Amino acid sequence: MGSIRKRNDTNMLFFDFQFRDLRCREYSLLVDTPANRRQMEKALARIESEIKLGTFDYGRFFPNSPMSARFKTSAQNGSRITDTGPMPAEPAEMRPHTPQFRDFAEEWYQEGEIAWKRSYRATIRLTLDKYLIPKFGESEVSRITKGDILKFRSTLAKVMIGSKEGLSPDRINHIITPLRMILNEAADRHHFVTPCTGIKQLKVPKSDIDPFGIDEVNLFLANIRTDFRNYYTVRFFTGMRTAEIDGLKWAYVDLERRIIAVRETLVNGYNETTKTPESVRDIAMSQPVYDALFEQKNLTGKLGEFVFCSKSGLPLDRRNVMNRVWYPILQRLGLKKRRPYQTRHTSATLWLAAGENPEWIARQMGHANTRMLFTVYSRFVPNLTRQDGSAIELLLAAKVAPAKGV
Repeated sequence: MGSIRKRNDTNMLFFDFQFRDLRCREYSLLVDTPANRRQMEKALARIESEIKLGTFDYGRFFPNSPMSARFKTSAQNGSRITDTGPMPAEPAEMRPHTPQFRDFAEEWYQEGEIAWKRSYRATIRLTLDKYLIPKFGESEVSRITKGDILKFRSTLAKVMIGSKEGLSPDRINHIITPLRMILNEAADRHHFVTPCTGIKQLKVPKSDIDPFGIDEVNLFLANIRTDFRNYYTVRFFTGMRTAEIDGLKWAYVDLERRIIAVRETLVNGYNETTKTPESVRDIAMSQPVYDALFEQKNLTGKLGEFVFCSKSGLPLDRRNVMNRVWYPILQRLGLKKRRPYQTRHTSATLWLAAGENPEWIARQMGHANTRMLFTVYSRFVPNLTRQDGSAIELLLAAKVAPAKGV
C-alpha cells in the first residue's frame, strides 16, 4: 500500500507506491501541511484504484517523470522493468501552479516601488533587467532550485567586465539579495519552500579607509581652484557625504546659529531623503566652515537654492567634479589617489585626534552609535597626534609620586 511521505531536508511531500513490482517515488513541491496531505492522499487513492483495475497510466499522472517514459517503453516492448535505484526529485502532478519569475518579479517591483527611494528603484530595476529576468524570467518561481541560484551566483563571479574578470563579492551580494527577496515572497504566497534557505552572502573584504592628514588637508586647500575651495573646506571639516553636500540648500544653513541642517540629499540629479534616519542631523560649524559658507553666501546666495552650484544655479555634477577637479589636484600635488568619500573619514579622524567626545562625533557624522568610531577610526588617532599615551603620562606625572630611589 502506498503512502504520502515528506523529505526531511525540504519538508516537502512525495508519493511512495508500488507499480509493476517497482517502488515509485514522485516528488511534489507541496509543504507538509494537513491540507496538502489530504489533497495528495486523494490523488494517491485514485492512483492505487487504477493500478488495481489495470487502467493506471503513469504518464497521465506524472508527465514530467523519467519513469513515465520507462513504463511507456516497457509497455511498447513488452519487457519487464528492473529497478535502477532511487528516483530523481522531479515535480509531481500535485505541484502548485506558480507564475513565471518574470511576471512575479514585476508584480513584486510594482508593489514595493512606492516605498523605495528613486535611487533604490533604479538599482533594483537595473538588477532585474540586466541579471535576474534574463536568467530566470521564463522559469516558474516554484521550479527555481537552490542549485540554480548557486550556479547563477558562480557565473557572476566569472563574467568579464571590461578588463576585470567577474563581479566583486559585494556586487554579487547586491544582485542575489533582490532575488532572495522575490523568491521568499513567492514561496510565502504560493506555498512552497523557498530555495534560498542556507544560501549565505559572500564574504566581502573589509575596505580600508585612507583619511588625509592635517598637513595634506592644508596642502590640498591651499592649491585647489578658488571656486572649489569653499566646497572642499566644508567637505573636509563637516564629514558630510557627497550626496548631502551636493544637495545642501541655503534653507538648511543657519549662519547665525552656526548650524548645517542635513535634511536632504541629491542622488542622480534628484532630491532624496537622507541615507538613514540617523543621517538627519545638525552639524556644528567650525570656524573654517563658517568662513567658507559666509563667503559662499556672497557667491551663490542669489543664484538659486543650492549652496554649491554652477553659475546657472544648478547643483554640481558629482562625476564631473570628481574627474575634472578632485583627481587632477591629487595627481598634481603628488597625493595618494583616494575617493572623494575619504573627506568624510578625514573629518572623523581629525575630530578624534582633537579629543572630541565620541558621542558628539557620532552625532555629527550621522551614526546611530559610537561603534564605528572605535572599530574603524580610532586606530588613526595615534598616527595623527603622534602622542598616543601622552594624556595618561601627564596624569601620572601630576598625580602619582615617583618611586623612592628614582
